Amino acid sequence: MLPLFAGIRKRGAGLGPAVAFLYSGPAINVLAIILTARVLGWRLGVARAAGAVAFSVVIGLIMALLYRREEAEAAGASLAAPAARAQAAEARSGAKNLLYFAVLVFILVFAAWGRPAEPVGLWNAVFAVKWYIVAALFLALAYMLARWFRRDELSAWVDATWGFSKQILPLLFLGVLVAGALMGRPGLDLGLVPARWVAVAVAGAFMYFATLTEVPILQGLIGAGMGQGPALALLLAGPALSLPSMLVLQAIMGAKKAATYVALVVVMSTLSGMLYGAVVG
Repeated sequence: MLPLFAGIRKRGAGLGPAVAFLYSGPAINVLAIILTARVLGWRLGVARAAGAVAFSVVIGLIMALLYRREEAEAAGASLAAPAARAQAAEARSGAKNLLYFAVLVFILVFAAWGRPAEPVGLWNAVFAVKWYIVAALFLALAYMLARWFRRDELSAWVDATWGFSKQILPLLFLGVLVAGALMGRPGLDLGLVPARWVAVAVAGAFMYFATLTEVPILQGLIGAGMGQGPALALLLAGPALSLPSMLVLQAIMGAKKAATYVALVVVMSTLSGMLYGAVVG
């Protein structure tokens, strides 16, 4: 999500829409919301879905309002930049662009296709041939890149990828390393911060959650006595914030804007958790 956020910002997206995309990407995850409802109860599932949608809109609007002057100056300075992009867009039809992005999405879907619990049915049949499908998709992608894109576009793509990698990966690795040392592994009290401190923590925004792992982690915390309000707050803040993402965001959009985004997510998650706990808990 962080490279995508950096990419759309570099391509000229406003701060408000880009921040809304940044938060909504991991937060409004259909699988995560369904898993939350099934494992933690339908009330938490509904509250998480409603809160994630509302947060993405409100936080995006607040960020756009707070930094509207800086964004206006930046937009004025880059008015000449879209000319080359417009020429490239005219060279490809909308159908070609749609097909190109569809191939990229399908590569991600089939490459991540997991082994089903029972070796029967359609899911297992797809799993058995998933790498053949991925190989065919890569061939289709290679054809599109060779026939539909200009050499300067491909060069810019490689340069941008390398630039984002140098900017993001070292900080992400450092953040994951520090978060792992502090928190340890889920289910094992091996971190520098004892598990009992996490169960009564005031803020959990520094914890690193891979997608969907927040649900079993919260299941264990709720079983250890965590209330419904703090659980919702962690569901709303956890996927969007972590020590690695904070470090990378500071490098992408500056310390001031990153701190504002972090503060908005933490404050809104806390208030939502308090309200939900008072009503449901």
